[in-house]
Amino acid sequence: MNIKIRQYRDTDLAEVMAAWESASKVAHPFMNKDFFEQERHNIPGLYLPNADTWVVIDENKVVGFIALIGNEIGGLFVDVNSHRKGFGRALMNKAEQIHGDLQVKVFKQNIIGRKFYQSYGFAFDSELTWPATGDIIYKLNYLTQ
Repeated sequence: MNIKIRQYRDTDLAEVMAAWESASKVAHPFMNKDFFEQERHNIPGLYLPNADTWVVIDENKVVGFIALIGNEIGGLFVDVNSHRKGFGRALMNKAEQIHGDLQVKVFKQNIIGRKFYQSYGFAFDSELTWPATGDIIYKLNYLTQ
């Protein structure tokens, strides 16, 4: 399989949102409807315009993305139908290529995300509270060798 990654374009928005929706519902079943509704507005209106975003393509379709703010991963989502095919790892490799050391904040209850980051080599740094919901989040760091 030839995984293709390129920078986000405005024309990718519908596919990026579809990937986010698919993956987010599986990774964040503990979040309420209001959280998802707010994020549907924040992603195109706040996050994407302020992040360095890369998309991963499978058969001419965007199936996932990573949004970087400096060396922090603001979001990494791959459509559920494309999980376990190397797309998330390819996006992480791109982020590491650009920034080297990386950090991410992931909800404690997001078992899927935590396992993914742990498998990539991220280590626990600290525990914080997500102000909008009161949920616990973990700050994780990845340091290149």
